[in-house]
Amino acid sequence: MSLLAALTGAGLVTVPAGATPEAPERAGESAAPCRTGLTLRYLVLFDAGTAPAEADAQVRTHCGSTIAYYPEIGVAVATAADPDFVSRVGADRAVSAEAQIRAARKKSPARGPAGPRLALAPDRRPAGADRADEQWDMAAIRADKANQIALGSKDVLVGVLDSGIDAEHPDLAGAVDPAASASCLTGRADQRRAAWLPTESPHGTHVAGTIAAAKDGKGITGVAPGVRLASVKVVEDDGYVYPESVVCGFMWAAAKGMRVVNNSFLVDPWVLTCRDRTGQRVVHEAVSRAVRYSVGRGVLAVAAVGNDAVDLANPGATAAKLGLPGGRVDNRCEALPAELRGVVAVSSVGAETVKASYSSYGLGVAQLTAPGGDHRQTPQGAENGCVLSTVPHGGYGYLCGTSMATPHVTGVAALLASRYRSATPAQLTRLLGQQAVSLACPADYDLNSDGAQDATCNGYAGYNGFYGHGMVDALAAVRD
Repeated sequence: MSLLAALTGAGLVTVPAGATPEAPERAGESAAPCRTGLTLRYLVLFDAGTAPAEADAQVRTHCGSTIAYYPEIGVAVATAADPDFVSRVGADRAVSAEAQIRAARKKSPARGPAGPRLALAPDRRPAGADRADEQWDMAAIRADKANQIALGSKDVLVGVLDSGIDAEHPDLAGAVDPAASASCLTGRADQRRAAWLPTESPHGTHVAGTIAAAKDGKGITGVAPGVRLASVKVVEDDGYVYPESVVCGFMWAAAKGMRVVNNSFLVDPWVLTCRDRTGQRVVHEAVSRAVRYSVGRGVLAVAAVGNDAVDLANPGATAAKLGLPGGRVDNRCEALPAELRGVVAVSSVGAETVKASYSSYGLGVAQLTAPGGDHRQTPQGAENGCVLSTVPHGGYGYLCGTSMATPHVTGVAALLASRYRSATPAQLTRLLGQQAVSLACPADYDLNSDGAQDATCNGYAGYNGFYGHGMVDALAAVRD
């Protein structure tokens, strides 16, 4: 039996569990024995064109074991118990996000992302009641009117890279495609149903409902209720998103022919990942390669800019003011995957169509905006200013965030992909910009009335740092 086994159609090479690492061997040198410590997961970069057998041999030589290798992009996911694994491979080629997160937790236990705070929608209506009148967000982008013209095509597969989708939710059961779903939490695609279903986090199910909840007169309705969804699990229940999971997710999306993928997250372990910093460069390069590969195979990536209220066009000033971890920050530090080439970056507005207080922004970074909700902007008569969508176990709940804004854009992109079947990611991106409704910078952005502007919006009405090209418009996307 061959040491390496190809996973059909995924462009992924795996090795058997439990393969024993070998001590390093170099011609003319005595091999340093492998040491034993805590087993951690690593990303490892290889030169383009490195064969799977050669990549695996290098990992084993340096006391590691290969979990997965993506030969198309020269990126491996490995485990190692040797604490010297990075120094053996080279700090310019290997990094463990797991080690970084463990160190951050040890230093500051309260640091790090927490699971989303969910406000359950009150059950004041009979089971199965239509809750469309609570979806102020859909009215804001005219999705309710667009649904009267087009629902999207089942030929369009949309990937939800998130914490899993409840495939038994009444609003989602007809949309989720199990054959295209997988968990990427280990860095290798796992198609077992239990692996890609949600466990504790409602986040992915909420995002999925905004994209494609069924239009059946019950519950809520998504932007593109006619498309198919793939649950691609990359978000841990504690909210962390490991870079190896994201690499796996994008490679899986390319292998399965997804037209659009939703990324309502930032890649950990850093808030902003710097291209010129040891360790961070490896993460930046690995995720960049995976995104570039998937875009080249027809996948449009839509991503949230984040909830840290950072000016991503000038991160040094705002990141320092907010005390974000990670040391020095400048324009070589980016929000991943939102700031990567070929990705549509989305900011968030509240019900008053003003940038949400938490939303990051930046001229030349934010390309579009959509409703993500804001407690400061509550629609008249509404329970709160957040977005209502599906949550596991057949329920509904409110969440605020750029995570909630992003699937509105993904849904509109799916409608466009349904209409323009041969459109490339670049063409879909242009169409998204063309159908958007321009939003001018607010004349006053003093949210707490202390006399100081809470953020500076640069640009003009047609394109600015708060809203990019403007608010997506589902109706414009489906009609002539």
